[in-house]
Amino acid sequence: MTKDKRTFFERLTGAVRMNGDEHEPELKPSKKNGGDLASWIDEETEKEGELTVDVYQTPDSIVIKSMIAGVRPEDLDVTITRDLVTIRGKREEERIENDDDYFLRELYWGSFSRTVQLPEEIDVDEAEAVEKHGLLILMLPKLDKKKQSKLKVRTA
Repeated sequence: MTKDKRTFFERLTGAVRMNGDEHEPELKPSKKNGGDLASWIDEETEKEGELTVDVYQTPDSIVIKSMIAGVRPEDLDVTITRDLVTIRGKREEERIENDDDYFLRELYWGSFSRTVQLPEEIDVDEAEAVEKHGLLILMLPKLDKKKQSKLKVRTA
């Protein structure tokens, strides 16, 4: 019986040693995990940014606010269901300066999204979205489950 001399990390990840060096394992890509290292890097760089939101309630509505400055309304997609809201968009960068001219770069450019699970069901047909000075405000009226109405019976 031959003893497996690979480390726990090597057995766990499928890594192999290169040139007999026991301290620096090389990751070995497989077909099931993307094929090559370049595809892993591309996958990481294509991720969307996550939009920050404030979510609160009033007696009759759920309100979601988010800063979307620099995003045109036509580049924004808001999808709602009775218990879920998804906001997607893309902020395009206007590149005028060279990278070497920057001292600091903190603004996010590119695609972003955010999905919010709502604490209560809402009336999708009465929901409103307003953008003012870069602030997106979603007003989502709560469904009144206690509301009753009389149904008139007709003859056929």
